[in-house]
Amino acid sequence: MAEEREGRAIGIDLGTTYSCVAAWQHNRVEIIANEQGNRSTPSCVAFTDCERLIGEAAKNQVASAPTNTVFDAKRLIGRKFNDPMVQSDMKLWPFKVISGADDKPMIMVTYKGEEKQFSAEEISSMVLSKMKDISEAYLGSSVKNAVVTVPAYFNDSQRHATKSAGTLAGLNVLRIINEPTAAAIAYGLDKGGDVAKNVLIFDLGGGTFDVAVATIEAEIVEVKAVAGDTHLGGQDFDSRMVNHFVKEFETKNGKNISTNPRAMRRLRSACERAKRMLSSTSQSNIEIESLFEGIDLFTTITRARFNELNMDLFMKCMELVEKCLSDAKVEKSSVDEVVLVGGSSRILKVQELLKEFFNGKEACKTINPEEAVAYGAAVLAAKLSGESNEKVQNVVLSDVTPLSLGIAGVADVMHVIIPRNTPIPTRMEKIVTTAMDNQTTSAVNVYEGERSKATTNNLLGEFVLCGFPAAPRGVAGLKVCFDIDENGILNVSAEHIGSGVKNNITITDKGRLSKEETEKVIKDAEKYQLKDKEHENNVKAMFDLENYAYNTRIAIRNATKLKATEKKNLEDAFEYFTKWLVSNKHAKADVYKDKMKELKTVFNPLLAKLK
Repeated sequence: MAEEREGRAIGIDLGTTYSCVAAWQHNRVEIIANEQGNRSTPSCVAFTDCERLIGEAAKNQVASAPTNTVFDAKRLIGRKFNDPMVQSDMKLWPFKVISGADDKPMIMVTYKGEEKQFSAEEISSMVLSKMKDISEAYLGSSVKNAVVTVPAYFNDSQRHATKSAGTLAGLNVLRIINEPTAAAIAYGLDKGGDVAKNVLIFDLGGGTFDVAVATIEAEIVEVKAVAGDTHLGGQDFDSRMVNHFVKEFETKNGKNISTNPRAMRRLRSACERAKRMLSSTSQSNIEIESLFEGIDLFTTITRARFNELNMDLFMKCMELVEKCLSDAKVEKSSVDEVVLVGGSSRILKVQELLKEFFNGKEACKTINPEEAVAYGAAVLAAKLSGESNEKVQNVVLSDVTPLSLGIAGVADVMHVIIPRNTPIPTRMEKIVTTAMDNQTTSAVNVYEGERSKATTNNLLGEFVLCGFPAAPRGVAGLKVCFDIDENGILNVSAEHIGSGVKNNITITDKGRLSKEETEKVIKDAEKYQLKDKEHENNVKAMFDLENYAYNTRIAIRNATKLKATEKKNLEDAFEYFTKWLVSNKHAKADVYKDKMKELKTVFNPLLAKLK
């Protein structure tokens, strides 16, 4: 394991709408800016006729190619196509999602003139690769190891899928850590004192909401309870605004724009900007020229109207805060600090509701909401990779499992083996007996959830223990063991007491990638990276050629030492070159280099006369 952890380690907040990367450098955490100088990068991937774009470049062209620009992959990861949440989201996305093998949602795009299908893991891996590239450019060395964050309420399947995405991106994922827990580490390192504090982490991001109650003393973080919703965040607030303006547009103009992907994407982008503005102003304008069939949309939205459209979602956040405090057995009067995390926690109404809930207590705003999660992940990454800094090594983390885990019993009863909010890693056992006479096999169906009826919870997986001796009903004892590792990932084993017959597996969901599929996707990812690099080289060669031609033309045009006939030869050669370039816009680098050599035979003798 030590060999795997050699080299630099980074912390990545893989967000629904934006991602952030950080690293421990110069005895502190540094949030790493991308090539545009921004400290967060859109979790967005676009496919065009000639290249694949990730991050800023992908988001910047989303309105012009909405059906080939993929975002919100985090809302698909680890889910089934028939999941009601997926079906609901599909109505809002301009890109196409279809059902793949084992009901796995597959994103369909057109790339280089061909239809391609990508899983959510693959899209997420592309975003992770981008974050890896950003960190390597800044650190000046290769990065192999990472701590990647997930919402606290991500289930086992979603955690596995996120880890798979890291593998596809060429990263050794040292740990999957809950987002509010990462934020708690950031708070502990930055603000933690020698006196234990009860801290409530309120993490409202672009697509998910988490709340955690933790006791923090210096660098020791002990999570008491978590609650959340993996489908509640800024995107949902945007969607409420979009629906509002779609109706307004139809009322005013008798036109339904909901079937036009480009119009919907432009409207959503405008709504997102307006939402951000409403955190500092009481009213924001929506101004979109020629939104649909040449008709403009010039309108306004007030903060009060925005709050009204989303009040039920805001109240749902507060209900989850109350639930988390109850699970942690902490009175709200005993909460010493409320820490805001996630971009959507900047919404003023959310802050007002929190202040009201905590009887006038102001939330802590000293930690950057968009960067706290990546900050904490980077601290843990530094610790796990052997960083010698004393403050890093003193970090002690105790996390919890968000959902109850158990097996189905007789009459579909859910037998809970690990209750929710149990500290992890953990290992728990339960003895169960056979339900029928002379039984020699027993199916073990593993579920997660809080319902008393097993099949109404989420089925994680199933296996069969077979070949144990026949016995009367209720005599044969089976020992079922649940083992959760530090990533929150579950292993289950079952053993017949007496005979020693056992079956030991890691729960694997049918929707996850098999080893063979993973290897294929890794090869595909490498192929796409090579194609991206090839495209970059082609574009660079084209720009080098253009720069040489234009700069030489300017130099020769302004020269006084050259004859008129020589200048005409240059102009003729340049005109021929510009016509050639128009018809060779997508040529290979070698073609441009050959053209450069050809131009130099004409231009260089003239340049020599200028010396």
